[in-house]
Amino acid sequence: MDNGKTYSNAYVNLQTVEDLMGTVSQPAYTTAGFPIGIIAIRLDYPKLPGNVVNASTFRFPVLYEEVAFEIEALFRGDEAIREQIVQAAVRLEGRGVRAIIGACGFFAHFQEDVCSAVKVPVYLSSLCQIPIIKTGLRKEKKIGVLAASGESVTQDLLEKVGADSEDVIVFDVGKWESFSPIRWGKTTLDNGALTKDLMALGERIRKEYPQVGAILLECSDLPPYAWAIQRASALPVFDFITLIRWVYISLTQQPYFGSM
Repeated sequence: MDNGKTYSNAYVNLQTVEDLMGTVSQPAYTTAGFPIGIIAIRLDYPKLPGNVVNASTFRFPVLYEEVAFEIEALFRGDEAIREQIVQAAVRLEGRGVRAIIGACGFFAHFQEDVCSAVKVPVYLSSLCQIPIIKTGLRKEKKIGVLAASGESVTQDLLEKVGADSEDVIVFDVGKWESFSPIRWGKTTLDNGALTKDLMALGERIRKEYPQVGAILLECSDLPPYAWAIQRASALPVFDFITLIRWVYISLTQQPYFGSM
């Protein structure tokens, strides 16, 4: 901002009265003020606060774009759904978002495709965090990945986000009875039972897997339980929300004020 005028770019943040009295010039969008765009699959089950597709999770606006296909197709990375995902990203960019996220870790199958189709930054999967998490751990330590489909976390999938299967130990929660409402789209969820099961897994990781130095939640439905998993495992826990907040901060930098 300079002399009460705003610059014409995607990163206009109006922070002062002087800014508001200036001149604003940006591309014309139907709506505005959505730094994060999220591609969400049409699935019906309870989505608690903390879930990526519960808007109350965030202290900032997010814009959703829906896609429709069976979740198993995403687990496999089926070519048939590629164009639908790419076009969802293109629509989000056209509505003015500054970065694009996917609401399932297995969107990683299409990370490269979406990056090539839009000009804004793209982080489709929570798994995008693996390289930076691994950088902060001792050489012998691994990342425990809690996944909705453990067998689908393959080397091919991990390579698409710059990761390697040697860096992770995968724990499959998708076959649990307590997770089945999320996995199979049921409308009643025993949240207490799922929380207890995830805490039990966190405790097992702490006791039986000393080589695990951090936990990453692949599934966009698991962030509501990150606190419980951390309490039980005594480990750093990363998830979609840590990713989205990190990206959001990069898009909305603010000046710092304080004493010296």
